[in-house]
Amino acid sequence: STMATVLIILLLVLMFSGVPLFVFMGGISVVSFFFIADVNIAAIFSEAYRLASAPAVIALPLFTFAGFLLAESKAPIRMVKLSRAFLGWLPGGLSIVALFSCAIFTALTGASGVTIIAVGGILYVALQNERYPEKFSLGLVTSSGSLGLLFPPSLPIIIYGMVASTSVDKLFIAGLGPGILLMFLLAIYCFFFSIRKKVHREKTSLSKMWSSTRDAIWEIPLPIFILGGIYSGLFTASEASAFTAFYVALVEIVIKRDISMKQLPRLMRESMILIGGILIILSTALGFTNFLVDQQVPMKLFQAIKTHISSRLTFLIALNLFLIVVGCMMDIFSALIIVVPIILPIATHYGVNPIHLGMIFLTNLEMGYSTPPVGVNLFISSFRFKKPIPYLWRSVIPFLIILVIALIIITYVPDLSLKLVEYSKAR
Repeated sequence: STMATVLIILLLVLMFSGVPLFVFMGGISVVSFFFIADVNIAAIFSEAYRLASAPAVIALPLFTFAGFLLAESKAPIRMVKLSRAFLGWLPGGLSIVALFSCAIFTALTGASGVTIIAVGGILYVALQNERYPEKFSLGLVTSSGSLGLLFPPSLPIIIYGMVASTSVDKLFIAGLGPGILLMFLLAIYCFFFSIRKKVHREKTSLSKMWSSTRDAIWEIPLPIFILGGIYSGLFTASEASAFTAFYVALVEIVIKRDISMKQLPRLMRESMILIGGILIILSTALGFTNFLVDQQVPMKLFQAIKTHISSRLTFLIALNLFLIVVGCMMDIFSALIIVVPIILPIATHYGVNPIHLGMIFLTNLEMGYSTPPVGVNLFISSFRFKKPIPYLWRSVIPFLIILVIALIIITYVPDLSLKLVEYSKAR
């Protein structure tokens, strides 16, 4: 109707003028249900209730709170020191240390920008001191900022599972293969780069290994416990999040005393504001998804796409190109919330497993963080290291080429994502 058209135009104007995303998504949902579908807008609030009562939702605030505690503490320094003691002697050892440190920290905090600011600054100085080329160092730190998003307890994995109604536990297991592949290919590149450039290797000793292990002894069990517990079926992601939040608070506040009790209310408030924002956007977006499903929009899109794309292979190529662009233009949480409900039914018609689709989604969005011209990591690195954006574009290109190779393997070898899930299920 005319009223619906006017309201939709008004909402679009508001969106491009900078109103919060949840206002736009909630507004477009109300307009769609009330004026177009002639359905009671209570459908939107019922979706918010369903989201709030989902078992996996408890994992979001608890993992986020644990991530904020780790970011505020001296854990990043201890993790870098530990990695250098055990890997620094390898050709390209310090660059491989950067990969591991960033991946672990991003997985635990769920935030690429936090990793670049908290860990990237430490690693960039260390890389420069070891006389790695500046462009290589910047490219490595910038592209590694989002490297751990495929490893548990990654928040984007949890959000994908909630939006796609897919088991978060299975997604955590599925992410191990693709995540390790990304790490391995980048480590190989760093290895040969350092040999070609004759980069200085760090000397290590048993005393350094022991000292760094003793300093980080309380943080070392955390990823092992999360991975081992979920993979073995000992506990679910929600149960792991409760233990993680308690354990990290105990270590960083009571044992290590990196965080005072005075800081705790601020960290709680900041972490819950982040999660509150995500949940508001998620609930309004899922309300709009209900409208799209009710109007058979995914089915109509599939019929339209089918006239131009007949094979699964071609669909996956088009999907990857589309998602890389989405990853550049949108933050990962908004992209998952808005795009997944539309793409998932179409991908299912082409025979793509939802768990495998999740790995494709997250790998693309992980790459999008560092993809020129508007990847978020590029702007964060520019601010953190005081370097011009075009210079950072050139620095990340070799790493993006490696990530594209990994993306092709992840996309066209589904067993890399699904075999571990099948094995754990059989057990």
